[in-house]
Amino acid sequence: MTDADIALAHRLADAAGAAIRPFFRAAFAMEAKADASPVTQADRAAEAAIRAILAAERPADGIVGEEYGSEREDAERVWVLDPIDGTRSFIAGRPIFGTLIALMEGGRPVLGVIDQPIGGERWIGAHGRPTLLNGAPARARACARLADAHLATTGPRYFAAGQAAAFDRVGDAARDILWGGDCYNYALLASGHLDLVIEAGLKLYDLAALVPVVEGAGGRMRDWRGAPLDAASDGRVIAAGDAAVMDEALALLE
Repeated sequence: MTDADIALAHRLADAAGAAIRPFFRAAFAMEAKADASPVTQADRAAEAAIRAILAAERPADGIVGEEYGSEREDAERVWVLDPIDGTRSFIAGRPIFGTLIALMEGGRPVLGVIDQPIGGERWIGAHGRPTLLNGAPARARACARLADAHLATTGPRYFAAGQAAAFDRVGDAARDILWGGDCYNYALLASGHLDLVIEAGLKLYDLAALVPVVEGAGGRMRDWRGAPLDAASDGRVIAAGDAAVMDEALALLE
C-alpha cells in the first residue's frame, strides 16, 4: 500500500459520490436481489464508476464488488467495494449510508475508506497511519467498562437465533443500544461517538474497509472469537474503541 493507492482511493470515492448524489431523494429504479435485499440505480452506477477507474489504472489488481461480482480475486492486491452500504437508508432518504472501498494485500485489509457523500464526510484509514476524517485525525475514545458503553448494531433481524442471544448478553450489560446505522456506526466509533459495534452476517465487502478505519483511530476490530478479520472471516464482527471493553464483550459473546 502506497501514497499513490491512498490518492487513488480518494478519487474512487469522489467518483462514487458523484454517481450517487443525483439519485439521493430523487426518482430511481430499484429491484430486489436474490437474497431479497434491495439494489438501486445508484448502487450500480457508483460501483461501475469505481470499476472503470480501476480497469484503467490498476488492471492487474483484483476486485470484489457487491453489485458486479469478482475479478482476479486471487490476486495479491484486491480492491473490495460496497458502493452503498446501507441501501435501505439511502432509499429512505437517510444520509447515514456510506460507500466502502478497501484494498487488501495478502488477504488482509490495509486501506479503507468510509465515504458519506451527502454530508461530505470521509474517513480513510491505512495500515500504520492514523485515520483521518476530512484530513484531520480521528480518534476513538476510552471506555474501559461495558456498563458505560454505547453499543450499536444495524438491527436485530441480522442475527440468527444463537447469535441474537449472544448479542443480548452484551446488550443487557451495556449502557444502551442504538439501532440502525450500517457502516456509519463504525465511522462514529472511529471518531469517538460510539464505543462498541457488534454485527453478524457481514460479507467481505461489508467489513474490509472498516478495519483500517477503526484500527487507525486506535480502536480494535475482530471476529467474535477475537481473531483479526481477513478474507476468510465468517462475518461476525465486533469493533471497539477501547481494548478493555472489547475483552469484556467478547467474554459475553462466547
